[in-house]
Amino acid sequence: MESSNGKPPQGEEEGKAAGSIGGYESLHRLLESNLSPELFKEASRLLLGLNCAHPLEPISLPGATTDLAQAHSFDVQAFRFNADKEHMRQPRIVRVGLIQNSIAVPTTCHFADQKKSIMEKVKPIIDAAGASGVNILCLQEAWTMPFAFCTREKRWCEFAEPVDGESTQFLQELAQKYNMVIVSPILERDINHGETIWNTVVVIGNNGNIIGIHRKNHIPRVGDFNESTYYMEGNTGHPVFETAYGKIAVNICYGRHHPLNWLAFGLNGAEIVFNPSATVGELSEPMWPIEARNAAIANSYFVGSINRVGTEVFPNPFTSGDGKPQHADFGHFYGSSHFSAPDASCTPSLSRYRDGLMVSDMDLNLCRQIKDKWAFRMTARYDMYANLLSEYLKPDFKPQIIADPLINKRA
Repeated sequence: MESSNGKPPQGEEEGKAAGSIGGYESLHRLLESNLSPELFKEASRLLLGLNCAHPLEPISLPGATTDLAQAHSFDVQAFRFNADKEHMRQPRIVRVGLIQNSIAVPTTCHFADQKKSIMEKVKPIIDAAGASGVNILCLQEAWTMPFAFCTREKRWCEFAEPVDGESTQFLQELAQKYNMVIVSPILERDINHGETIWNTVVVIGNNGNIIGIHRKNHIPRVGDFNESTYYMEGNTGHPVFETAYGKIAVNICYGRHHPLNWLAFGLNGAEIVFNPSATVGELSEPMWPIEARNAAIANSYFVGSINRVGTEVFPNPFTSGDGKPQHADFGHFYGSSHFSAPDASCTPSLSRYRDGLMVSDMDLNLCRQIKDKWAFRMTARYDMYANLLSEYLKPDFKPQIIADPLINKRA
């Protein structure tokens, strides 16, 4: 896939950017530039899989989209997931978009200026999605603010807002303008329940209405991720939102490490599950291309993975439970947003350091086709799993271990 300016990225130019991989925006582009066409095709088959026995097809986007990408220097890529033609059903094609971005001004700026600058930065990317005919769009976790939850400083709670607050109103207008469903992850302040703070997604319908919310189920306590200082585990279960374009769900960030969390959204009928995240290279990058893809395969739905980009430096150094000296940043948020499909195919990733828009046409008929092919639901043993989980929750639970009676016997 070409870069947003229509030319393959040049390694020398990209090498100047912090966060590049050997001077390239992504692993895919590194391989494309350094392998012969034959080897690159085979490497892509192994890394990205095949969709209906073919490599993913790139999509040509309107000039308005590429013009915006060039003017605002964000990466834009687009691909198509096909499904087999059926006799009894027409194709159910939906165009879906993911936005990744860095913050726009230093974290030392006035909070109102930080939020405003991010909204101004993201709007042209949303406009590009609208110009591309995107039906469902998802932004990154806590998109209206720096990911300040490493600091343990409570002043960052000022970014929290009600479900119908400023960012929702901003996106409602755009959703209505572009006839687009928008998934907006925010820091929520629950006015009706003691102003409690949650990590929340607001699902905005294509008519500009609020369809509903979901709160983050799993809160990390690893490395610099001190999020439980600000909010605790959510209380909304595993909702699936039936929109004009399909049934969607949102597995926020750390929930991607929990297979049963993915499973629950699938059991409730999700066809597309978004994973808006904020994660850094040293901690999770080897896991990033695996977990969402595995979830798409295991649960027979599409997954959209979104991660912010850049390094966010905070005014005051902080420490964490990993024994490292005090420091003032999380590390590099490596972007690399992408889509995964139930047939094990996936798109290349967006840039590791630039803002970006990933667009995909996906035929939702593929979900049922893969369910029929692999029969994961039919062959699962939910009764057995339920019994084990029920026993595991009891204080007197004993693991089912059968020990070799001769384990300590010497020859």
